[in-house]
Amino acid sequence: MLINDGKNIQPEHQAIGVFDSGVGGLSVLAHIRARLPDERFIYVADSNFMPYGCKSDALVQERCLSIAAFFAEQSCKALVVACNTATAIAIHRLRERYAWPVIGMEPAVKPAVRHSQTGVVGILATSGTINSHKFNRLRQRVAGDTRLIVQPCPGLVELIEQGELNSPAIRLMLQACLRPLMQQNVDTLVLGCTHYPFVGALIREIVGEHMTIVDSGAAIARELQRQLLERGLLSKQYTSAQMGGEGFWSSGDIQRVEPLMSRLWGEVVVLKKLPF
Repeated sequence: MLINDGKNIQPEHQAIGVFDSGVGGLSVLAHIRARLPDERFIYVADSNFMPYGCKSDALVQERCLSIAAFFAEQSCKALVVACNTATAIAIHRLRERYAWPVIGMEPAVKPAVRHSQTGVVGILATSGTINSHKFNRLRQRVAGDTRLIVQPCPGLVELIEQGELNSPAIRLMLQACLRPLMQQNVDTLVLGCTHYPFVGALIREIVGEHMTIVDSGAAIARELQRQLLERGLLSKQYTSAQMGGEGFWSSGDIQRVEPLMSRLWGEVVVLKKLPF
Protein backbone atom coordinates (compact mmCIF):
# COMPACT_ATOMS: atom_id res chain seq x y z
CA MET A 1 0.00 0.00 0.00
CA LEU A 2 1.40 3.38 -1.03
CA ILE A 3 1.12 6.07 1.63
CA ASN A 4 0.82 9.75 0.73
CA ASP A 5 0.68 11.89 3.84
CA GLY A 6 0.59 15.28 2.17
CA LYS A 7 -2.79 15.83 3.87
CA ASN A 8 -3.82 18.24 1.12
CA ILE A 9 -1.22 20.79 2.26
CA GLN A 10 -0.01 23.10 -0.49
CA PRO A 11 3.48 22.14 -1.77
CA GLU A 12 5.02 25.46 -0.69
CA HIS A 13 4.11 24.61 2.91
CA GLN A 14 5.62 21.11 2.80
CA ALA A 15 9.22 20.24 3.53
CA ILE A 16 11.60 17.82 1.82
CA GLY A 17 13.10 15.17 4.08
CA VAL A 18 16.81 14.37 3.78
CA PHE A 19 18.62 11.82 5.93
CA ASP A 20 21.88 9.96 6.41
CA SER A 21 23.34 7.73 9.09
CA GLY A 22 25.30 10.76 10.26
CA VAL A 23 26.36 14.21 9.11
CA GLY A 24 27.58 13.20 5.64
CA GLY A 25 24.27 13.91 3.95
CA LEU A 26 24.79 17.61 4.65
CA SER A 27 27.06 17.60 1.59
CA VAL A 28 24.07 16.51 -0.50
CA LEU A 29 21.72 18.95 1.22
CA ALA A 30 24.09 21.81 0.29
CA HIS A 31 23.72 20.96 -3.41
CA ILE A 32 19.94 20.68 -3.06
CA ARG A 33 19.67 23.97 -1.16
CA ALA A 34 21.68 25.76 -3.86
CA ARG A 35 19.37 24.42 -6.61
CA LEU A 36 16.08 24.79 -4.70
CA PRO A 37 16.43 27.88 -2.49
CA ASP A 38 12.67 28.34 -2.00
CA GLU A 39 12.12 24.89 -0.48
CA ARG A 40 11.99 23.93 3.18
CA PHE A 41 14.06 20.97 4.38
CA ILE A 42 14.17 18.65 7.36
CA TYR A 43 17.51 16.90 7.83
CA VAL A 44 17.91 13.84 10.04
CA ALA A 45 21.33 12.58 11.12
CA ASP A 46 20.81 9.08 12.49
CA SER A 47 24.04 9.44 14.43
CA ASN A 48 23.19 6.89 17.11
CA PHE A 49 23.27 4.16 14.44
CA MET A 50 26.22 5.46 12.41
CA PRO A 51 27.65 3.96 10.26
CA TYR A 52 25.00 1.89 8.51
CA GLY A 53 27.66 -0.07 6.63
CA CYS A 54 28.49 -2.32 9.60
CA LYS A 55 24.85 -2.88 10.61
CA SER A 56 22.59 -5.72 9.50
CA ASP A 57 20.30 -5.17 6.51
CA ALA A 58 17.29 -5.69 8.80
CA LEU A 59 18.39 -2.93 11.18
CA VAL A 60 19.18 -0.49 8.35
CA GLN A 61 15.75 -1.11 6.80
CA GLU A 62 14.08 -0.62 10.17
CA ARG A 63 15.87 2.71 10.73
CA CYS A 64 15.09 3.95 7.21
CA LEU A 65 11.41 3.09 7.57
CA SER A 66 11.23 4.76 10.99
CA ILE A 67 12.83 7.94 9.68
CA ALA A 68 10.53 7.96 6.64
CA ALA A 69 7.53 7.60 8.98
CA PHE A 70 8.84 10.61 10.93
CA PHE A 71 9.03 12.62 7.69
CA ALA A 72 5.47 11.53 6.86
CA GLU A 73 4.32 12.86 10.25
CA GLN A 74 5.91 16.19 9.30
CA SER A 75 3.87 16.14 6.04
CA CYS A 76 6.95 16.01 3.84
CA LYS A 77 6.42 15.89 0.07
CA ALA A 78 9.64 14.10 -0.94
CA LEU A 79 12.45 12.08 0.59
CA VAL A 80 16.17 12.03 -0.22
CA VAL A 81 18.13 9.04 1.07
CA ALA A 82 21.52 10.76 1.29
CA CYS A 83 23.43 7.57 2.01
CA ASN A 84 24.74 5.02 -0.48
CA THR A 85 24.41 2.10 1.94
CA ALA A 86 20.86 2.97 2.96
CA THR A 87 19.91 3.40 -0.70
CA ALA A 88 21.27 -0.02 -1.60
CA ILE A 89 19.56 -1.77 1.31
CA ALA A 90 16.28 0.04 1.83
CA ILE A 91 15.18 2.28 -1.04
CA HIS A 92 12.97 -0.43 -2.58
CA ARG A 93 11.07 -0.72 0.71
CA LEU A 94 10.62 3.07 0.91
CA ARG A 95 9.32 3.27 -2.67
CA GLU A 96 6.89 0.43 -2.00
CA ARG A 97 5.46 2.25 1.00
CA TYR A 98 5.42 5.93 0.01
CA ALA A 99 3.85 7.64 -3.00
CA TRP A 100 5.97 10.77 -2.86
CA PRO A 101 9.31 11.01 -4.69
CA VAL A 102 12.04 8.96 -3.03
CA ILE A 103 15.50 9.88 -4.35
CA GLY A 104 18.46 7.64 -3.60
CA MET A 105 22.22 7.90 -3.90
CA GLU A 106 24.42 6.26 -6.48
CA PRO A 107 28.20 6.74 -6.73
CA ALA A 108 29.02 8.94 -9.73
CA VAL A 109 30.67 6.10 -11.65
CA LYS A 110 28.87 6.74 -14.95
CA PRO A 111 30.01 10.39 -15.35
CA ALA A 112 33.49 9.40 -14.17
CA VAL A 113 33.73 6.76 -16.90
CA ARG A 114 32.62 9.31 -19.51
CA HIS A 115 35.20 11.83 -18.31
CA SER A 116 38.24 9.59 -17.92
CA GLN A 117 40.97 10.02 -20.52
CA THR A 118 43.22 7.23 -19.25
CA GLY A 119 40.43 4.68 -18.96
CA VAL A 120 41.23 4.14 -15.29
CA VAL A 121 38.78 5.37 -12.63
CA GLY A 122 39.27 5.18 -8.87
CA ILE A 123 36.36 4.82 -6.47
CA LEU A 124 36.59 5.59 -2.75
CA ALA A 125 33.73 3.92 -0.91
CA THR A 126 32.63 2.31 2.34
CA SER A 127 32.60 -1.46 2.74
CA GLY A 128 28.79 -1.37 2.90
CA THR A 129 28.60 0.22 -0.54
CA ILE A 130 31.32 -1.97 -2.06
CA ASN A 131 29.59 -5.17 -0.91
CA SER A 132 26.11 -4.17 -2.09
CA HIS A 133 24.51 -5.84 -5.10
CA LYS A 134 23.30 -2.42 -6.29
CA PHE A 135 26.84 -1.03 -6.51
CA ASN A 136 28.22 -4.11 -8.24
CA ARG A 137 25.41 -4.07 -10.79
CA LEU A 138 26.25 -0.40 -11.44
CA ARG A 139 29.90 -1.27 -12.02
CA GLN A 140 29.04 -4.02 -14.47
CA ARG A 141 26.55 -1.83 -16.31
CA VAL A 142 28.68 1.25 -16.92
CA ALA A 143 32.32 0.12 -16.87
CA GLY A 144 32.65 -0.85 -20.55
CA ASP A 145 36.37 -0.76 -21.39
CA THR A 146 37.17 1.42 -18.37
CA ARG A 147 39.14 -0.12 -15.53
CA LEU A 148 37.40 0.60 -12.20
CA ILE A 149 39.62 0.38 -9.12
CA VAL A 150 37.59 0.28 -5.92
CA GLN A 151 39.32 1.39 -2.74
CA PRO A 152 37.61 0.79 0.63
CA CYS A 153 38.25 3.37 3.34
CA PRO A 154 37.48 1.70 6.68
CA GLY A 155 37.37 4.18 9.54
CA LEU A 156 37.24 7.30 7.38
CA VAL A 157 33.57 8.04 8.07
CA GLU A 158 34.16 7.67 11.80
CA LEU A 159 37.03 10.18 11.75
CA ILE A 160 34.92 12.70 9.84
CA GLU A 161 32.10 12.21 12.35
CA GLN A 162 34.61 13.09 15.07
CA GLY A 163 35.35 16.36 13.28
CA GLU A 164 38.83 15.34 12.14
CA LEU A 165 38.83 17.01 8.73
CA ASN A 166 42.54 17.83 8.52
CA SER A 167 44.18 15.93 11.37
CA PRO A 168 47.39 13.89 11.06
CA ALA A 169 45.35 10.70 11.52
CA ILE A 170 42.95 11.39 8.66
CA ARG A 171 45.78 12.61 6.43
CA LEU A 172 47.66 9.35 6.94
CA MET A 173 44.51 7.33 6.28
CA LEU A 174 43.76 9.18 3.05
CA GLN A 175 47.35 8.90 1.86
CA ALA A 176 47.18 5.13 2.40
CA CYS A 177 43.87 4.88 0.50
CA LEU A 178 44.87 7.17 -2.37
CA ARG A 179 48.43 6.02 -2.98
CA PRO A 180 47.47 2.76 -4.76
CA LEU A 181 45.10 4.68 -7.05
CA MET A 182 47.70 7.32 -7.89
CA GLN A 183 50.17 4.56 -8.81
CA GLN A 184 47.79 3.02 -11.35
CA ASN A 185 47.21 5.96 -13.71
CA VAL A 186 43.81 6.95 -12.27
CA ASP A 187 42.76 10.30 -13.70
CA THR A 188 39.21 10.48 -12.27
CA LEU A 189 38.25 9.82 -8.65
CA VAL A 190 34.73 9.05 -7.43
CA LEU A 191 33.83 10.01 -3.87
CA GLY A 192 31.44 7.15 -3.16
CA CYS A 193 30.22 8.28 0.26
CA THR A 194 28.41 11.48 1.24
CA HIS A 195 30.92 12.08 4.05
CA TYR A 196 33.94 12.22 1.75
CA PRO A 197 33.31 15.68 0.18
CA PHE A 198 34.00 17.16 3.62
CA VAL A 199 37.64 16.10 3.23
CA GLY A 200 37.67 17.03 -0.46
CA ALA A 201 40.26 19.77 0.06
CA LEU A 202 42.63 17.32 1.73
CA ILE A 203 42.05 14.74 -1.00
CA ARG A 204 42.82 17.40 -3.61
CA GLU A 205 46.03 18.31 -1.79
CA ILE A 206 47.14 14.66 -1.84
CA VAL A 207 46.22 13.74 -5.44
CA GLY A 208 47.16 17.07 -7.04
CA GLU A 209 45.40 19.25 -9.55
CA HIS A 210 45.54 16.85 -12.50
CA MET A 211 42.96 14.40 -11.11
CA THR A 212 39.23 15.06 -11.56
CA ILE A 213 37.16 14.47 -8.40
CA VAL A 214 33.43 13.77 -8.72
CA ASP A 215 30.59 13.10 -6.30
CA SER A 216 26.84 12.61 -6.67
CA GLY A 217 25.46 15.66 -4.85
CA ALA A 218 24.74 17.86 -7.86
CA ALA A 219 23.11 15.01 -9.81
CA ILE A 220 20.86 14.18 -6.86
CA ALA A 221 19.76 17.82 -6.64
CA ARG A 222 18.91 17.86 -10.36
CA GLU A 223 16.94 14.62 -10.11
CA LEU A 224 14.98 15.88 -7.10
CA GLN A 225 14.11 19.10 -8.94
CA ARG A 226 13.02 17.11 -12.00
CA GLN A 227 10.71 14.85 -10.03
CA LEU A 228 9.19 17.71 -8.02
CA LEU A 229 8.53 19.65 -11.21
CA GLU A 230 7.08 16.61 -12.96
CA ARG A 231 4.62 16.03 -10.08
CA GLY A 232 3.74 19.68 -9.56
CA LEU A 233 5.37 19.76 -6.12
CA LEU A 234 7.85 22.60 -6.53
CA SER A 235 7.29 25.52 -4.17
CA LYS A 236 6.08 28.67 -5.88
CA GLN A 237 8.39 31.64 -6.26
CA TYR A 238 7.67 34.28 -3.62
CA THR A 239 8.69 37.93 -3.61
CA SER A 240 10.27 37.45 -0.19
CA ALA A 241 12.23 34.43 0.99
CA GLN A 242 9.59 33.41 3.53
CA MET A 243 9.29 29.70 2.79
CA GLY A 244 12.87 28.45 2.63
CA GLY A 245 14.82 27.13 5.58
CA GLU A 246 16.03 23.99 7.32
CA GLY A 247 15.25 22.04 10.45
CA PHE A 248 17.83 19.63 11.88
CA TRP A 249 17.30 16.49 13.95
CA SER A 250 19.60 13.75 15.25
CA SER A 251 19.29 10.47 17.12
CA GLY A 252 22.74 11.04 18.63
CA ASP A 253 24.22 13.13 21.42
CA ILE A 254 22.99 16.65 20.66
CA GLN A 255 25.87 18.36 22.50
CA ARG A 256 28.40 16.44 20.41
CA VAL A 257 26.65 16.47 17.02
CA GLU A 258 25.36 20.06 17.00
CA PRO A 259 28.79 21.80 16.89
CA LEU A 260 29.99 19.46 14.13
CA MET A 261 26.88 20.03 12.02
CA SER A 262 27.22 23.79 12.48
CA ARG A 263 30.84 23.58 11.33
CA LEU A 264 30.01 21.51 8.25
CA TRP A 265 26.87 23.47 7.33
CA GLY A 266 28.69 26.79 7.62
CA GLU A 267 26.19 28.44 9.96
CA VAL A 268 24.74 27.81 13.40
CA VAL A 269 22.56 24.70 13.50
CA VAL A 270 19.93 24.31 16.20
CA LEU A 271 19.61 20.55 16.58
CA LYS A 272 16.59 18.69 17.95
CA LYS A 273 16.58 15.19 19.42
CA LEU A 274 14.94 12.54 17.29
CA PRO A 275 12.34 10.77 19.47
CA PHE A 276 13.35 7.22 18.52
